[in-house]
This record gives sequence, C-alpha cells and structure tokens, in this order.
Amino acid sequence: MAQNSDKRPQTPASDSDAQSSPAIPPSSWAKRTGFRPKFSGEANAGDSGQFTRSNIASPAPIDLEAGRARPARSPQPANVQSDKDQSVKKRREAEGSPAAPVPVAVPPKHGVNGHARIAAAAETPAATPPPPPPASRRAVRNGDVENLVVDDELMSRHSYMKYRLRETPGLVPIGFYGFQHYISMLGSLVLIPLVIVPAMGGDHEDTSVVISTVLFVSGITTLLHVNFGSRLPLIQGPSFVFLAPVLAIIKSPEFIGLNGNSFKHIMKELQGAIIIASAFQALLGYSGVMTLLLRLINPVVVSPTIAAVGLSFYSYGFPQLGACLEIGMVQILVVIMFSLYFRKISLFGHRIFQIYAVPLGMAITWAMAFLLTEAGAYKYNGCDVNIPTSNMISEHCRKHVSRMKSCRADTSHALDSSPWFRFPYPLQWGTPVFNWKMVVVMCVVSVISSVDSVGSYHASSVLVASRPPTPGVVSRGIGLEGLSSIMAGLWGTGIGSTTLTENVHTIAVTKMGSRRAVELGACVLIILSLVGKVGGFLASIPQVMVAGLLCIMWAMLTALGLSNLRYSEAGSSRNIIIIGLSLFFSLSVPAYFQQYGLVPNSNSPVPSYFQPYIVTSHGPFRSHYKGLNYVMNTLFSLHMVIAFLVAVVLDNTVPGSRQERGVYVWSEQEAARREAGVVKDYGLPFRVGKVFRWVRWVGL
Repeated sequence: MAQNSDKRPQTPASDSDAQSSPAIPPSSWAKRTGFRPKFSGEANAGDSGQFTRSNIASPAPIDLEAGRARPARSPQPANVQSDKDQSVKKRREAEGSPAAPVPVAVPPKHGVNGHARIAAAAETPAATPPPPPPASRRAVRNGDVENLVVDDELMSRHSYMKYRLRETPGLVPIGFYGFQHYISMLGSLVLIPLVIVPAMGGDHEDTSVVISTVLFVSGITTLLHVNFGSRLPLIQGPSFVFLAPVLAIIKSPEFIGLNGNSFKHIMKELQGAIIIASAFQALLGYSGVMTLLLRLINPVVVSPTIAAVGLSFYSYGFPQLGACLEIGMVQILVVIMFSLYFRKISLFGHRIFQIYAVPLGMAITWAMAFLLTEAGAYKYNGCDVNIPTSNMISEHCRKHVSRMKSCRADTSHALDSSPWFRFPYPLQWGTPVFNWKMVVVMCVVSVISSVDSVGSYHASSVLVASRPPTPGVVSRGIGLEGLSSIMAGLWGTGIGSTTLTENVHTIAVTKMGSRRAVELGACVLIILSLVGKVGGFLASIPQVMVAGLLCIMWAMLTALGLSNLRYSEAGSSRNIIIIGLSLFFSLSVPAYFQQYGLVPNSNSPVPSYFQPYIVTSHGPFRSHYKGLNYVMNTLFSLHMVIAFLVAVVLDNTVPGSRQERGVYVWSEQEAARREAGVVKDYGLPFRVGKVFRWVRWVGL
C-alpha cells in the first residue's frame, strides 16, 4: 500500500549506515518533496540532508560526452551479505547489540525533471525479495536515496575528476595542471585593465603597470582564499561584475572635463570606493549576516543576475570589433571551432583545443595581425598612428586612424617601455579619495558579487569536495573576498576582486580540482607579475583582439549564469516567468535610465560605446540632493542590479516548492564536524580553525 513518504515504516539501517552518521536527525527536504536534481547537493543526500560519501556505492564510469553512465556490472544481490557485513554482525552480537538486517534493494523510480534521477523507494517487506535492478544502473542505499545517474558534463559526479580537492599528484603534474588552469583563465585576468585604463585616460605604460598589479594581487588573494577562505580551488581576480559600475564612475560628468593626468585622479577615486565597499563585504561575511542572506539566494536569483552581467556589454563588444572585422571575426571563428568542433580531439591525453581555445585563438589571431602589419596592409601614405587625431590635417588620415589603431600589431609601445623588474606596492597611484556617492554604488555591487560567489562555491564543491560547504564556510569565504578586494583597492587595480565565475567551467573541463595546483599556479602568477615585460607584453594586445576576447568572455559569462537553472525545475512556469521578467527588465529599465533626457545626435566627447554609463546628469531622479540623484540614477542604470532586485523579490514571494526553486543545499555544521573528510576539506590550517570554532557562523 502506498504511504506518505514522511510516515512510511522505517526499515532498520545497516551497520555501515549507522556508523557513518549515528545521530543525525532526518531533516532532508528531499525526503519530503522528492527533489531530484543532478547537482543541487541533494543528489547524494541522506536523511540528514548531507553528503555522505561512505553511504554511496562507487558510481559507474561516466561518459561525459554521451551524457550518460556507462553500463556497469550487475550489483551483488541484496540478500547476500559480504564478509565485512558478517564480521560486523558477529562483533555486534558479541557486544550484546542486535545485528541490523541488511536492507533490501528495490527498483528505482525514475526522476521527472531531467536531473539526477533520485527517487524515494517504497519500503518492501523482507519476505518478498524484489527483482534485481537493471544492469545499467547502480543501486545506492542512503535513506530514501536509491539511485544516482549523472548525465551532465559540468555537474557529473566528482569521481571523474583527475585530481580532487586534497589530492597531491606530484610536483610535475601539479606544475603542469596549475599552469594549464591559469592559462585557460588568462582572458578573465587581463581583459578588464585593457578596457578601463584607456577609458581613464591612461597610456600604454599605465596599462602595463595595472596588468602587473592585477597578476600580483590575484596571486596573493588566491593563496589567501584557498587556505583561509572557502578552501575551494577558486581563482580570485578582477570580476566583470564590477566593470559596469567602474565605467559609470569613470564616465561621471565631474571627470569628463579633467585636464592633465586624469588617470591617476580617477584611479584614486576608484580606490577609495573599492576599499570602503570591500570592508562592507568583509563585514557582511565575518559578521554572519551572509548566513541569513543565503536563505534568499537561490539558483533562480543567481542565474539572471550573472547572465545580466554578460548581456549588459552588448553595445561594447561587436561595435568595437567592427573596426577591424577581418581580424576580429577570424578570432571568434577560431575560438568557436576549437571549443566546439574540435573539443573531442585529444593530444597527449588532453583535450588541448577545448582547454586552450581562448589563448590558442589569441595566439593565431595575433600572429595573423603581425603578418598583415608587416606586409603593409594597414599602412596609409603620410599617416602616423602615433599622432593624435586632433592634430591630423589630412582628412584621409582621420578616416583611417581608427582602423590603424585597431588592426596594427605595432601600435603599442608598452613592451619596449616596460622595465624587466617591477614590484607592485600599495598606494602606488597616491592616497585614495573617498567619495560617499561612489562608495554607496560599490557597496551594492559588492552584494551582487557575493551572490555570484555563492553560486561558484556550490558548483565547484560538488565537483571536487566530499560535500558542499557549510553556511559558515560560505560566510568565511565572502568575508575573505572582502579583504581581497581591500587589497585590490590599496594596490590600485582599478576594480574589485572576487571569485571568477569562469573558474567552475575551467575545473570541469580540465578535471583538475586539487587546491595544491591552484596554489602553485598562484605562486607562478606572483613571480610573473614582478617581470615588467610580462605586463608590457599583455598590454600590447591589439584593440580588436581585446574586443573579440570580450565578446567570447561575456557570452561565456551569460551562459554560465543561465546554467544555474539546472539546479531547479527549468520547465516550471513559475521559474520561466521569473527568469523572463528578470532578464527583460534588466535590459529595458537601464535603457530607460540611460536614454532619459538625451538629445539625439548630440556632440558628446565620450565615445558612443560609453554613452550608456553617463547617466548621472540626465537620469529621471532629479531631487535637490545631487548625491542621491547620482546614486539612484547610477544604480538603476546597471543591468545586474535590476535583474537581482526583480529575481530576489519574485523568487522569495511567489509560492513554490523547494524542489521547484532548486534551493541550494549546504552542509549542516554539526553533521560536517563529525566527518573527518569534510573537516579536512574545509577546516582551516595551522590551528587557525580553533579560533573560528567559537565563531559558529564563519566556520565548521
């Protein structure tokens, strides 16, 4: 007789189950709702709602490209006990405690939402042995969890990883995989300085210094995060989440008329805003407030928020690339061909084209631009690209100067002017300037970056760790990200530092989840940052290649944001409406603010692709308080802010089950502390954990 899952008679658990989690209460909402995700954290959750690796049978080999588990050998019949079970039974009988009967396996019920097919099986009387399960599936006994089949490339079981979180394969493999990890993330690390420094009026030498500083700060903060933050192998670096507000600050009307060295003046304003906002983020994490906000942050909120970050730059990407279409389109096509059509081709056991699609595409395109430049394809009689456009007399040269700057591979002198050794130091641009208007804008953006990091923590943990982190570990990671951004503000990178969202995709593709590889790569990054020629070389990337790389990275960021929907029921009408409203209004509302009061065809000194960020002087908020006008007009012109506000309000007010919403499942502190594997995954080193043991909201 079918019974309610919450009231069905309980079958006694086996000894191994009892020993793995002896006193954990049955608090899993998966038992009550029948949640069936691939990667939400309940995929291998027991009655406690926690991940228990000891309770899960070794999964069948996974064919990631085919999207299904390979056929496995038929499991041992349920009514046959192993030698280990017999020995445990004899020991328990000798101690005077009754031996628990071995549970009877039942056929799994298939899932309905396209995620990991986990069903709560009805209890079957022991006297009636059920038929054996199909040979292509592995029965898993963990409370109500009966079957686990993974058919998602990014969210597959962590057993297919080459090296997991605490594994140390050796110095040579660690060095290779660490280098591989950072090379695949090169675009995320260096592209933002190539955008913001010229926008601030900086020259090639300033760009070189900022890139070296970014590499240095990224290496230091990654080491801190891997050891004292979430302890997951996540790279810290300049985030695209901060790019839109930084551009809005750079293009504020009060900075447009600056004469002289506008770069240092604007950089000091950015430093002050980043330092205060980062201190707010650190307080958000270490005070434990983040553990409360986690109740509001779910996949339906994270997905449109991060997708809006990538979509917000559509007016910058291809219009910039169009200045030299023959090079930019070749670069995009090469990256698409490598990452999609050649992704299954392996060289020396590694899918080189899939892993290195971006750097390989950049190298090929750069070589093509160099050959065309040397062949004189972009050389016009009497025109010198180094002469300012305002000083050019010939109309012929003015017509082609934009094409020359975008296409030629020798327009930058950053490599020649860069020294061999340069040590980035704090306050190298001067004393930061603190402006409360910009601080408020950055504080709101720091909350958005925390939302981004929450999704990255959960996604990466299921790939490389034994369980998702506890809410305290998440708070600890957010707090350290705030301290990392303070360092970015002090050193003057021009942008805040946070977990790079693309890192999760890199981990899944490279199959490298060892924190030791990320640590070694961070050390190499610090060494490279001290070599000034490295920053000069990266600063000399042609402009059209920067635009092409940005098109690819922003498209990837949008896709990674939307991929969070796989945690929830993506086909739910509730979620479809919320995501649709969030994405549409994230594009439409900022367009209203950005275009409000603008005169068509106005002669503005600001390039057209920066026009959307000049909103403070003409937005609809026009009160007597200019500072308030600046804050409101700027915030409501940012796509990600609108997406976050719409999604967080609707997702937390519209009724929906936890399964439908795909609520993130985090490990419970008490249960996590009882498992040595979880403690080793997330426990702080060097006895620092003893300090946080008394602060429950920021640790295990």
